[in-house]
Amino acid sequence: MDDASKSTPPEGSTAASAAAAGAILTIDLGAIRENYRRLTTRLNGVRCAGVVKADGYGLGAGHVAAALMKEGCDSFFVALLGEGVALRNVLGPGASVFVLNGIPPGAERDAVAADLSAVINSPEQLAAWRTAARGAGRRLPAAVQVDSGMSRLGMASGDVERIGADPRAFEGIDIRLVMSHLACADEPDNPANERQRLAFERMRLMLPAAPATLANSSGIFLGQSFHYDLARPGAALYGINPTPSEPNPMLPVVGLQAKVVQTRLLEAGAGVGYGHTFHAAAPMTAATISLGYADGWHRRAASAAWFGGVRLPFLGRVSMDSIILDISALPPGTLKEGDLVDMLGPSQSVDDAAGHAGTIGYEILTSLGPRFHRRYVDG
Repeated sequence: MDDASKSTPPEGSTAASAAAAGAILTIDLGAIRENYRRLTTRLNGVRCAGVVKADGYGLGAGHVAAALMKEGCDSFFVALLGEGVALRNVLGPGASVFVLNGIPPGAERDAVAADLSAVINSPEQLAAWRTAARGAGRRLPAAVQVDSGMSRLGMASGDVERIGADPRAFEGIDIRLVMSHLACADEPDNPANERQRLAFERMRLMLPAAPATLANSSGIFLGQSFHYDLARPGAALYGINPTPSEPNPMLPVVGLQAKVVQTRLLEAGAGVGYGHTFHAAAPMTAATISLGYADGWHRRAASAAWFGGVRLPFLGRVSMDSIILDISALPPGTLKEGDLVDMLGPSQSVDDAAGHAGTIGYEILTSLGPRFHRRYVDG
């Protein structure tokens, strides 16, 4: 089966857009589905949600969520109200969509209209959602988040204790989940993980009985005691390694190819790129590709591209719209204008690229810019 027969182009995509773009981002929805299956197998019967915030980590929340629904996923998490409204418009009724940052003050009616589930992070958010339920004349779905030790979002222990003792605190609210978030799950030996689990246990017992969720992608690999009733993977679905100290148990999801704009012969001593941070020690061949920091490739990231399995190191600094490659390892004339070189794929994973940039795979994916032609396959 060729790529065209497997592809599901994004809305508004045409063949011309691939020709006009400087780089092509291929997103394998089949790999996302397989990663979901691998995680659900590890969860051994515990329900598994899908975190699709930041537009599905930059890969298209609607496409990702639709693919996950084919695997039986019926609960999704976004960060912002606007993301939730957009996702509901794509998915239609049925699936649960939780807004992790909570509903902004005054926007509760919009959340109710889109049938979104508020993640309640404070007594103020709880009171506002309770008022919204009275206005709607029905019980409204919500998750209650407690701060078990990350100090980012969620109710502090004292707030949980006070609210838990108030029999009217949750009037009109359908508590679908009690949740918290792990700060150090990617470090399995970090004692903070168990401290957070115990704090979560203590605080959830102060609240009305409801299903519990604590594990993120890496938390799934901490063991059954962290699984509770629902897991909330994000990064692992997109191929980022949830176990950084071990081989990646997930399939890669993205491939990125950049087009060659020009090739040239550099004379000995030639300065390359802004600041002339590289000078040719001897005559060499170079190629300029149509990809740069405006596309999310970090300016000071020391890295390389690949062509036919041959590594082509970067020369000098990354520019806004271009990168210069050393192509001396290729036979003369091998690489031509319009050819594609591999930036992300079998030779360089998202985690590899993150290591070169001194960052994490999350930032690489969510930085990938809008100028790419996005090609969806389900192979």
